[in-house]
Amino acid sequence: MTHDAHSSPPRPAAPATPSAGHYWPAGKPRHLTLPRTGLMHNLRVTAERYPDKTALWFYGRELSYRELREQAERLSGHLAAQGVRKGDRIAVWMQNSPAWAIAAHAAWQLGAVVVPLAPMLQARELAYFLQDAGIRVGVVGAELYGRAKEGGLEHAVVANIMRGTGAARADIPLPEGLDVNPELQPGDVTLEEALKADPAPAAEVGPDDLAVMPYTSGTTGRPKGAVHTHGSVQANVFGAGAWVDGTVEDVFLASLPFFHVTGFVNSLLAPINGGGKVVIMARWDRDAARELIRNQGVTLWTNTATMVIDLMASPHFDPSDLRSLRSVTGGGASLPAAIGQQLLDQTGITFCEGYGLTETMAQTHSNPRGRPKLQCLGIPLFDVDARVVDLDTGEELPPGGVGEIVIHGPQVMQGYWNRPEATEEAFMDLGGKRFFRTGDLGYMDEEGYFFFTDRLKRMVNVSGMKVWPAEVENTLHAHPAVQEACVIAVPDERTGERARALIVLKPGQQATGEDIQAWARTQMATYKVPRDYVFVESLPRGATGKVAWRPLQEQARAEMSGQQ
Repeated sequence: MTHDAHSSPPRPAAPATPSAGHYWPAGKPRHLTLPRTGLMHNLRVTAERYPDKTALWFYGRELSYRELREQAERLSGHLAAQGVRKGDRIAVWMQNSPAWAIAAHAAWQLGAVVVPLAPMLQARELAYFLQDAGIRVGVVGAELYGRAKEGGLEHAVVANIMRGTGAARADIPLPEGLDVNPELQPGDVTLEEALKADPAPAAEVGPDDLAVMPYTSGTTGRPKGAVHTHGSVQANVFGAGAWVDGTVEDVFLASLPFFHVTGFVNSLLAPINGGGKVVIMARWDRDAARELIRNQGVTLWTNTATMVIDLMASPHFDPSDLRSLRSVTGGGASLPAAIGQQLLDQTGITFCEGYGLTETMAQTHSNPRGRPKLQCLGIPLFDVDARVVDLDTGEELPPGGVGEIVIHGPQVMQGYWNRPEATEEAFMDLGGKRFFRTGDLGYMDEEGYFFFTDRLKRMVNVSGMKVWPAEVENTLHAHPAVQEACVIAVPDERTGERARALIVLKPGQQATGEDIQAWARTQMATYKVPRDYVFVESLPRGATGKVAWRPLQEQARAEMSGQQ
């Protein structure tokens, strides 16, 4: 349910005190007692309870809970034979698939730490993560194997995720480019070969042991690993189930990527914990999603606003396709009010937006189903203490006051991997409690709902995927014709925002936007590559000599607004 950015609705006048708990869902506890067990324990319990129940559905192939557990335990035996021990970091680098779930749980069987990586990464980007996290071993998609070796991965378990699958219906398209069988280098193995190993014994794992380390970036452009324990992940795994009143009969559509914390928690781990059925999409396809919701009887769907817009824009869309859904939650960008109203009018479904970050393992806020607000982050979830603080003094602001949103809760990360200074900067003390500084500006209204207004951090939010301008600029500067680049965020009807690059060319050099874009696609993940290119003679600078990006962004947005 992550929701990193919104357009701002009109701000209400500040009343004296908020009634934050007034719209808390009736009958729900405010506090959740969390388990002291690890994430692999969730799968073991579910597999013992429902061994023959379908856990994962993937283009016609079904994996039962017993099979999922057995395969995860067998893969753990292979990883252990490669020297993987408790606390070691393991790369999981592939599209959504049963293999993704098997790999993650195999790592947790050993007490290892899952490092989820985006399949769009290029080899040079992968190399940074391998070095920064100290990764030797990874489970990778077959189509990514060449890049994995180029990036320096020592040992790869290679999964052709489409092997053995077939479409349940001819009109559900299979994703292209994933059914490949590369020639492996000595020492590397296929997933099928790795699954022949004997299971490794389960490591002793508690809530304070490290479990997952997703990466996020920042103003410097150097990605940082957000260190999460089994306890911080379990907070949102159990919280997600409680918030949507999940049952063992629920069917989840997994259209968000598992490498992103929202899809990882809400579309994989929470369903496994509750014994639900996960219908997995390797890649987003609006008509495949429509067919799957209808044919598989999907009841719960966590997505992005972009997916809802895309689905409803299909010429084949029929409101009855969504009749099985009882809850649709999402974030990443605000759903336009007109689309939300259209969804409600045609289907009776209220789209409930939420908010969270990589550092909070997805959701910290969500709109209650009984009384949601549009373009709103929602109310703080179980055991979450969220405040708005003054940027200068750090003091808490009353309702209506705009400041930085700060969060204290059980799902907040421990800190950034090997970045003590960045960790210290990311937290503040408020009333004796440790709060994470989100870098998002917003306010709380008189009823305790939180709203987003702007960002402190430079960031472009492309369909819920964070793009950090400093990282993109560093890459663009390596182009032989580019003297200087400045990346800004501009509005986009489909993705919420898109990246625009302002380029100063080197004297005597020539290049078109198409030239630079084609080159950039070979250097970084596609979603990071700017779609707009504007060539300028120079870039404005502030008093310290840094490029004044914010006025450029404000000017571009004002010009685009005037053209609409």
